[in-house]
Amino acid sequence: MKILVANLGSTSFKYRLLDVNTEEQLARGGIDRIGQDESFCFVEIDDHRSEQTRNIPDHAAAVRICLDQLTDADTGCLGSVSEVSGIGFKAVFAGNLSGIRRVDEELLTKMEALSDIAPAHNPPYAKAMRQLNEAFPEIPLVASLETAFHETIPAKYRTYAVPHEWQEKYEIQRWGFHGASHRFIGQRTAGLLGRDDLRVISCHLGGSSSICAMKNGESMSTSMGMSPQSGLPHNNRVGDLDPFTLPVMMRATGKSLAELLDDLANRSGLLGMSGLSGDARDLEEAAAKGHERAQLAIDSMIASIRHYIGAYMTVLNGADAIVFTGGIGENSEVTRRGACENMEWAGVHLCETRNNDVSGEACISTDDSKVQIWVLPTNEELIVGRQTAAVINS
Repeated sequence: MKILVANLGSTSFKYRLLDVNTEEQLARGGIDRIGQDESFCFVEIDDHRSEQTRNIPDHAAAVRICLDQLTDADTGCLGSVSEVSGIGFKAVFAGNLSGIRRVDEELLTKMEALSDIAPAHNPPYAKAMRQLNEAFPEIPLVASLETAFHETIPAKYRTYAVPHEWQEKYEIQRWGFHGASHRFIGQRTAGLLGRDDLRVISCHLGGSSSICAMKNGESMSTSMGMSPQSGLPHNNRVGDLDPFTLPVMMRATGKSLAELLDDLANRSGLLGMSGLSGDARDLEEAAAKGHERAQLAIDSMIASIRHYIGAYMTVLNGADAIVFTGGIGENSEVTRRGACENMEWAGVHLCETRNNDVSGEACISTDDSKVQIWVLPTNEELIVGRQTAAVINS
């Protein structure tokens, strides 16, 4: 069974074509600047990569081009479009319409209604799904909601201290995100350690970051709450913030609530603290040259990571493994070192040499560390592909 897994942005479409029976990646590609004068397209099949620039008006046209590339008589890997059994989407938020589900009008309407919770994700996904439903009615569309993995979190870790009817009537609770990534990390760690009864703290650190406490492969608590803007500082999103900050800033600046929320979603996080960049690589380079605010942004992010690691050791009654994944988690030895510093009291012993020489999957703890420390590249697409196939088969 061949599944196309889609990752969408407002002007981008990235995909992987998977054979879920063998779990082999058959192709990958992407299109940027959709709807602009010149869109950039690429596709990689085996060792062959092709690129082109052309005008692509919308996501439906982008998928059509993608399918044309995959079925090209000379370089494609499909005989026909009919070989694609479904398209799976790593969708973000639909409130109580969580889980893994077929894309239908109820789901799309709910995602559109909740666009203010996930403004960078819900609008492009809902719009593209509508376009694809119309353009390819013969191909099933499946949404893998990022909140699905966190449905196992106990109520005591999901409930905000707000009037009870807020949760009952308006779905105000800690939903959690990055579900596909954390699920993969839990499954992969279990495979590497040969156990399915593990206590794992998964640190997905990148442009968007979250930490998840997992026990026996299930989510027990996670750093993100009602929205993807919460939890750790992100590249340009705020992370945790006292809501009573907002009326103070409205009075002081004359900005509206919508304008301040836009600041918090697009000009905060590492970018806001540093005044320089939201990219950890830029910040580490600048900090090494003495840029104080870049150093502050790095230190603040690491402090938040340590806060959640410590909290989740309490939730799990210890830990068997701490895993780093995502762009920062996989590539920043500075962040990993800071997160594990002075944690020997908890049985966490980082090996400096291993931490500095990571390539792909690697254990970076010392041989005598009670808690293993791993760097594992995540594979959200594989999780979404499996889930999409399961829904179609059912």
